[in-house]
Amino acid sequence: MNEFIETLELELKRKKNAKIAAGQKAYMRNQFEFYGIKAPIRREIQKPFLAKSYLPPKSELGEIVKTLWGKPQREFQLIAQELVLKYTRQFEENDISLLEYMVTHKSWWDTVDYIADKLIGPYFKYFPEQLDTYIEKWLASGNIWLQRCCLLYQLKSKENMDTQRLEYIIHRLLGSHEFFINKAIGWVLREYSKTNPKWVRVFAENNDLSNLSHREALRLMA
Repeated sequence: MNEFIETLELELKRKKNAKIAAGQKAYMRNQFEFYGIKAPIRREIQKPFLAKSYLPPKSELGEIVKTLWGKPQREFQLIAQELVLKYTRQFEENDISLLEYMVTHKSWWDTVDYIADKLIGPYFKYFPEQLDTYIEKWLASGNIWLQRCCLLYQLKSKENMDTQRLEYIIHRLLGSHEFFINKAIGWVLREYSKTNPKWVRVFAENNDLSNLSHREALRLMA
């Protein structure tokens, strides 16, 4: 594990760019430090670390992710979540605690949206019996990032969208003044409108959505 992290850190440091880092930090409202590595270069750096032959044992995943999550540079969190993606087929029931940790620490849209769509979505497909427990827990948490995950875990569901559950989740969050909640409501509805525009239009016109949510939901049907 230590070799994995130390080698990754060394490779990132070799490509750091202070000028780009300053711009990235400003874009993210000065919440995180950066090495200043743009996404295409970061993906080239991380590629061998995510190769099947180099992946650490699944038993070490939680400790590695939390170690990377604790580092100041944002590149570590972005790579950590892509590392977890490599283990989705090996998910165990208790891995939800790691996903919750990732959502609730150093939270911002760049990690939360990836985790919701690419990690939490697959987790619930493997463990649908956990849905009620965690959706209720997250909706009641007051944590806007967990609530955003309730909306976005079905983002790419298309014809498999559980519209009854989506409707329930949106109704629980109606009246929120949080930009990231209202934006996500509109986003998931807009995405589903590619599959079922009639359902989305009827839902949007018959529920008291925020102006932002309503506008985003119907954007593709204007």
